Amino acid sequence: MEDVRDRVAFVTGGASGIGLGIAKALLDASAKVAIADLRPDHLEEAKRTLAAHDNRILAVEVDVTDREAMARAAEAVDAAFGRVDILVNNAGVGIEGPLAEASYADWDFGIGVNLGGVINGLMTFVPRIRAGGRGGHVVNTASLAGMVQMPSFMAIYAAAKAGVIALTEAMRGDLAQNDIGCTVLCPGPVRSRIHEFGRNRPARFQASEAFAAAADRLGRREVSALWMEPEEVGRMVLNAILANELYVITHGEWRGAVQARHDQIMAATPTAVNPDLIASLMPKD
Repeated sequence: MEDVRDRVAFVTGGASGIGLGIAKALLDASAKVAIADLRPDHLEEAKRTLAAHDNRILAVEVDVTDREAMARAAEAVDAAFGRVDILVNNAGVGIEGPLAEASYADWDFGIGVNLGGVINGLMTFVPRIRAGGRGGHVVNTASLAGMVQMPSFMAIYAAAKAGVIALTEAMRGDLAQNDIGCTVLCPGPVRSRIHEFGRNRPARFQASEAFAAAADRLGRREVSALWMEPEEVGRMVLNAILANELYVITHGEWRGAVQARHDQIMAATPTAVNPDLIASLMPKD
Protein backbone atom coordinates (compact mmCIF):
# COMPACT_ATOMS: atom_id res chain seq x y z
CA MET A 1 0.00 0.00 0.00
CA GLU A 2 1.74 3.12 -1.24
CA ASP A 3 -0.65 5.65 0.29
CA VAL A 4 -3.36 5.59 2.97
CA ARG A 5 -5.06 8.80 1.84
CA ASP A 6 -8.84 8.31 1.97
CA ARG A 7 -8.40 4.67 2.94
CA VAL A 8 -10.67 3.40 5.71
CA ALA A 9 -9.09 1.93 8.85
CA PHE A 10 -10.67 0.08 11.77
CA VAL A 11 -8.54 0.18 14.94
CA THR A 12 -9.53 -1.89 17.98
CA GLY A 13 -8.39 -0.64 21.36
CA GLY A 14 -8.16 2.61 19.46
CA ALA A 15 -9.24 5.09 22.11
CA SER A 16 -6.03 5.11 24.16
CA GLY A 17 -2.40 4.05 24.22
CA ILE A 18 -0.95 2.31 21.18
CA GLY A 19 -4.28 2.16 19.38
CA LEU A 20 -4.76 5.91 19.66
CA GLY A 21 -1.17 6.45 18.53
CA ILE A 22 -1.86 4.36 15.42
CA ALA A 23 -5.14 6.18 14.80
CA LYS A 24 -3.36 9.55 15.00
CA ALA A 25 -0.69 8.44 12.52
CA LEU A 26 -3.31 7.22 10.05
CA LEU A 27 -5.36 10.39 10.40
CA ASP A 28 -2.28 12.56 9.92
CA ALA A 29 -1.72 10.62 6.67
CA SER A 30 -5.30 11.49 5.59
CA ALA A 31 -6.97 8.13 6.24
CA LYS A 32 -10.46 7.78 7.67
CA VAL A 33 -10.41 5.94 10.98
CA ALA A 34 -13.03 4.04 12.95
CA ILE A 35 -11.84 3.97 16.55
CA ALA A 36 -13.24 0.90 18.28
CA ASP A 37 -13.00 0.51 22.04
CA LEU A 38 -14.77 -1.12 24.96
CA ARG A 39 -14.64 2.01 27.15
CA PRO A 40 -17.13 4.78 26.26
CA ASP A 41 -15.23 7.25 28.46
CA HIS A 42 -12.03 6.55 26.54
CA LEU A 43 -13.91 7.01 23.25
CA GLU A 44 -15.19 10.41 24.35
CA GLU A 45 -11.70 11.44 25.40
CA ALA A 46 -10.27 10.24 22.08
CA LYS A 47 -12.87 12.24 20.13
CA ARG A 48 -11.84 15.37 22.01
CA THR A 49 -8.16 14.65 21.36
CA LEU A 50 -8.82 14.12 17.65
CA ALA A 51 -11.32 16.95 17.22
CA ALA A 52 -9.28 18.43 14.38
CA HIS A 53 -10.04 15.28 12.36
CA ASP A 54 -13.71 15.17 13.33
CA ASN A 55 -15.05 14.53 9.82
CA ARG A 56 -12.71 11.55 9.36
CA ILE A 57 -13.24 9.65 12.63
CA LEU A 58 -15.97 7.34 13.83
CA ALA A 59 -16.15 6.18 17.45
CA VAL A 60 -17.48 2.65 17.88
CA GLU A 61 -18.09 1.00 21.25
CA VAL A 62 -17.36 -2.71 20.87
CA ASP A 63 -16.12 -5.73 22.81
CA VAL A 64 -13.74 -7.65 20.53
CA THR A 65 -14.73 -10.94 22.17
CA ASP A 66 -18.34 -10.38 21.01
CA ARG A 67 -18.59 -11.59 17.42
CA GLU A 68 -22.06 -10.18 16.80
CA ALA A 69 -20.94 -6.79 18.09
CA MET A 70 -17.95 -6.89 15.75
CA ALA A 71 -20.27 -7.57 12.81
CA ARG A 72 -22.45 -4.62 13.82
CA ALA A 73 -19.34 -2.45 14.07
CA ALA A 74 -18.36 -3.42 10.54
CA GLU A 75 -21.79 -2.43 9.28
CA ALA A 76 -21.54 0.91 11.06
CA VAL A 77 -18.20 1.64 9.40
CA ASP A 78 -19.57 0.61 5.99
CA ALA A 79 -22.44 3.05 6.46
CA ALA A 80 -20.21 5.93 7.58
CA PHE A 81 -17.10 5.56 5.43
CA GLY A 82 -17.46 2.59 3.11
CA ARG A 83 -15.60 -0.68 3.19
CA VAL A 84 -12.56 -1.07 5.46
CA ASP A 85 -9.12 -1.22 3.82
CA ILE A 86 -6.89 -1.34 6.91
CA LEU A 87 -7.62 -3.54 9.91
CA VAL A 88 -5.65 -2.95 13.11
CA ASN A 89 -6.33 -5.70 15.66
CA ASN A 90 -4.81 -3.86 18.60
CA ALA A 91 -7.12 -4.43 21.58
CA GLY A 92 -5.36 -6.29 24.37
CA VAL A 93 -5.25 -6.91 28.11
CA GLY A 94 -2.04 -7.16 30.13
CA ILE A 95 -3.25 -10.08 32.21
CA GLU A 96 -0.90 -11.56 34.79
CA GLY A 97 -1.07 -13.54 38.00
CA PRO A 98 0.19 -16.72 39.70
CA LEU A 99 -0.13 -19.46 37.07
CA ALA A 100 -0.89 -22.19 39.61
CA GLU A 101 -3.97 -20.26 40.73
CA ALA A 102 -5.33 -19.35 37.28
CA SER A 103 -8.96 -20.26 36.65
CA TYR A 104 -10.58 -21.20 33.35
CA ALA A 105 -12.12 -17.72 33.35
CA ASP A 106 -8.65 -16.15 33.65
CA TRP A 107 -7.48 -18.18 30.66
CA ASP A 108 -10.66 -17.47 28.70
CA PHE A 109 -10.31 -13.73 29.31
CA GLY A 110 -6.61 -13.49 28.43
CA ILE A 111 -6.78 -15.73 25.37
CA GLY A 112 -10.23 -14.46 24.38
CA VAL A 113 -9.13 -10.83 24.08
CA ASN A 114 -5.46 -11.09 23.13
CA LEU A 115 -5.79 -13.89 20.56
CA GLY A 116 -9.53 -14.38 20.10
CA GLY A 117 -10.05 -10.66 19.53
CA VAL A 118 -7.54 -10.80 16.68
CA ILE A 119 -9.30 -13.82 15.18
CA ASN A 120 -12.67 -12.10 15.46
CA GLY A 121 -11.27 -9.06 13.72
CA LEU A 122 -9.86 -11.17 10.91
CA MET A 123 -13.05 -13.19 10.46
CA THR A 124 -15.19 -10.04 10.44
CA PHE A 125 -13.14 -7.73 8.25
CA VAL A 126 -10.79 -9.69 5.98
CA PRO A 127 -13.64 -11.01 3.78
CA ARG A 128 -14.81 -7.41 3.41
CA ILE A 129 -11.31 -6.24 2.48
CA ARG A 130 -11.04 -9.03 -0.07
CA ALA A 131 -14.45 -8.16 -1.51
CA GLY A 132 -13.37 -4.53 -1.87
CA GLY A 133 -10.93 -5.63 -4.56
CA ARG A 134 -8.38 -2.89 -3.96
CA GLY A 135 -6.02 -4.59 -1.54
CA GLY A 136 -5.38 -3.43 1.97
CA HIS A 137 -3.43 -4.21 5.09
CA VAL A 138 -3.83 -6.02 8.42
CA VAL A 139 -1.90 -5.14 11.58
CA ASN A 140 -2.04 -7.52 14.54
CA THR A 141 -0.65 -6.32 17.86
CA ALA A 142 1.35 -8.97 19.69
CA SER A 143 4.17 -8.20 22.14
CA LEU A 144 7.84 -8.75 22.76
CA ALA A 145 6.47 -11.08 25.45
CA GLY A 146 5.62 -13.47 22.63
CA MET A 147 9.23 -13.56 21.43
CA VAL A 148 11.19 -14.15 24.64
CA GLN A 149 10.99 -16.56 27.56
CA MET A 150 8.66 -15.01 30.11
CA PRO A 151 8.13 -15.70 33.82
CA SER A 152 5.21 -17.94 34.74
CA PHE A 153 3.01 -15.11 36.03
CA MET A 154 2.93 -13.80 32.42
CA ALA A 155 2.14 -17.21 30.87
CA ILE A 156 -1.42 -16.45 29.70
CA TYR A 157 -0.39 -13.16 28.13
CA ALA A 158 2.74 -14.61 26.51
CA ALA A 159 0.88 -17.64 25.11
CA ALA A 160 -1.72 -15.43 23.43
CA LYS A 161 0.83 -13.01 22.03
CA ALA A 162 3.02 -15.80 20.68
CA GLY A 163 -0.08 -17.11 18.95
CA VAL A 164 -0.66 -13.71 17.33
CA ILE A 165 2.90 -13.71 15.98
CA ALA A 166 2.57 -17.22 14.51
CA LEU A 167 -0.86 -16.41 13.07
CA THR A 168 0.40 -13.27 11.33
CA GLU A 169 3.41 -15.05 9.89
CA ALA A 170 1.22 -17.89 8.59
CA MET A 171 -1.46 -15.70 7.02
CA ARG A 172 0.92 -13.43 5.12
CA GLY A 173 1.11 -15.54 1.96
CA ASP A 174 -2.63 -16.11 1.83
CA LEU A 175 -3.46 -12.43 2.13
CA ALA A 176 -0.86 -11.50 -0.48
CA GLN A 177 -2.96 -13.28 -3.12
CA ASN A 178 -5.46 -10.43 -2.78
CA ASP A 179 -2.85 -7.67 -2.45
CA ILE A 180 -3.40 -7.46 1.30
CA GLY A 181 -0.27 -6.90 3.34
CA CYS A 182 0.15 -7.80 6.99
CA THR A 183 2.26 -6.74 9.93
CA VAL A 184 2.70 -7.99 13.47
CA LEU A 185 3.49 -5.30 16.02
CA CYS A 186 5.64 -6.46 18.95
CA PRO A 187 5.87 -3.56 21.39
CA GLY A 188 7.84 -3.27 24.58
CA PRO A 189 6.96 -0.73 27.28
CA VAL A 190 4.70 1.98 25.87
CA ARG A 191 2.87 4.73 27.72
CA SER A 192 -0.62 3.24 27.59
CA ARG A 193 -3.51 2.09 29.76
CA ILE A 194 -3.07 -1.64 29.23
CA HIS A 195 -2.34 -1.99 32.95
CA GLU A 196 -5.91 -0.85 33.69
CA PHE A 197 -7.39 -3.99 32.13
CA GLY A 198 -9.06 -5.03 35.38
CA ARG A 199 -11.59 -2.21 34.85
CA ASN A 200 -12.45 -3.56 31.39
CA ARG A 201 -13.05 -7.21 32.30
CA PRO A 202 -16.55 -8.38 31.30
CA ALA A 203 -18.57 -10.06 34.05
CA ARG A 204 -18.65 -13.37 32.20
CA PHE A 205 -14.87 -13.62 32.69
CA GLN A 206 -14.99 -13.30 36.47
CA ALA A 207 -11.45 -13.17 37.81
CA SER A 208 -10.05 -15.66 40.27
CA GLU A 209 -9.10 -14.15 43.63
CA ALA A 210 -5.40 -14.32 42.84
CA PHE A 211 -5.74 -12.71 39.40
CA ALA A 212 -8.12 -10.05 40.71
CA ALA A 213 -5.50 -9.09 43.29
CA ALA A 214 -2.79 -9.00 40.62
CA ALA A 215 -4.96 -6.81 38.40
CA ASP A 216 -5.56 -4.42 41.28
CA ARG A 217 -1.80 -4.11 41.92
CA LEU A 218 -1.06 -3.65 38.23
CA GLY A 219 -3.78 -1.02 37.91
CA ARG A 220 -1.91 1.16 40.39
CA ARG A 221 1.37 0.95 38.47
CA GLU A 222 2.92 4.27 37.49
CA VAL A 223 3.67 4.77 33.81
CA SER A 224 7.36 5.62 33.45
CA ALA A 225 8.68 8.57 31.47
CA LEU A 226 11.19 6.09 30.00
CA TRP A 227 8.48 4.23 28.14
CA MET A 228 7.84 4.93 24.45
CA GLU A 229 5.18 7.40 23.42
CA PRO A 230 2.21 5.85 21.55
CA GLU A 231 2.60 8.38 18.73
CA GLU A 232 6.07 7.02 17.99
CA VAL A 233 4.66 3.50 17.77
CA GLY A 234 1.91 4.82 15.49
CA ARG A 235 4.45 6.25 13.08
CA MET A 236 6.36 2.96 13.05
CA VAL A 237 3.16 1.09 12.21
CA LEU A 238 2.22 3.54 9.45
CA ASN A 239 5.65 3.10 7.87
CA ALA A 240 5.29 -0.69 8.09
CA ILE A 241 1.90 -0.52 6.34
CA LEU A 242 3.36 1.57 3.54
CA ALA A 243 6.36 -0.75 3.13
CA ASN A 244 4.45 -3.99 3.86
CA GLU A 245 6.89 -4.96 6.59
CA LEU A 246 6.07 -8.15 8.47
CA TYR A 247 7.53 -7.16 11.85
CA VAL A 248 7.51 -3.97 13.89
CA ILE A 249 9.60 -4.35 17.04
CA THR A 250 9.72 -1.23 19.13
CA HIS A 251 12.58 -1.82 21.56
CA GLY A 252 16.13 -3.13 21.26
CA GLU A 253 16.55 -3.77 24.99
CA TRP A 254 15.23 -7.33 24.57
CA ARG A 255 17.42 -8.14 21.56
CA GLY A 256 19.71 -10.29 23.68
CA ALA A 257 16.78 -12.23 25.14
CA VAL A 258 15.36 -12.84 21.66
CA GLN A 259 18.78 -14.01 20.44
CA ALA A 260 19.24 -16.29 23.46
CA ARG A 261 15.89 -17.97 22.85
CA HIS A 262 16.68 -18.57 19.19
CA ASP A 263 20.14 -19.85 20.07
CA GLN A 264 18.57 -22.45 22.35
CA ILE A 265 16.13 -23.46 19.62
CA MET A 266 18.90 -23.79 17.04
CA ALA A 267 21.07 -25.75 19.46
CA ALA A 268 18.23 -28.24 19.96
CA THR A 269 17.51 -28.56 16.22
CA PRO A 270 19.19 -31.58 14.53
CA THR A 271 21.48 -30.87 11.61
CA ALA A 272 20.69 -34.07 9.69
CA VAL A 273 17.91 -33.53 7.13
CA ASN A 274 15.99 -35.49 4.53
CA PRO A 275 14.67 -33.07 1.89
CA ASP A 276 12.07 -35.58 0.76
CA LEU A 277 10.42 -35.48 4.18
CA ILE A 278 9.23 -31.89 3.79
CA ALA A 279 8.02 -32.57 0.25
CA SER A 280 5.94 -35.47 1.55
CA LEU A 281 3.98 -33.08 3.76
CA MET A 282 2.96 -30.69 1.00
CA PRO A 283 -0.61 -30.82 -0.39
CA LYS A 284 -1.03 -32.87 -3.53
CA ASP A 285 -3.05 -31.50 -6.46
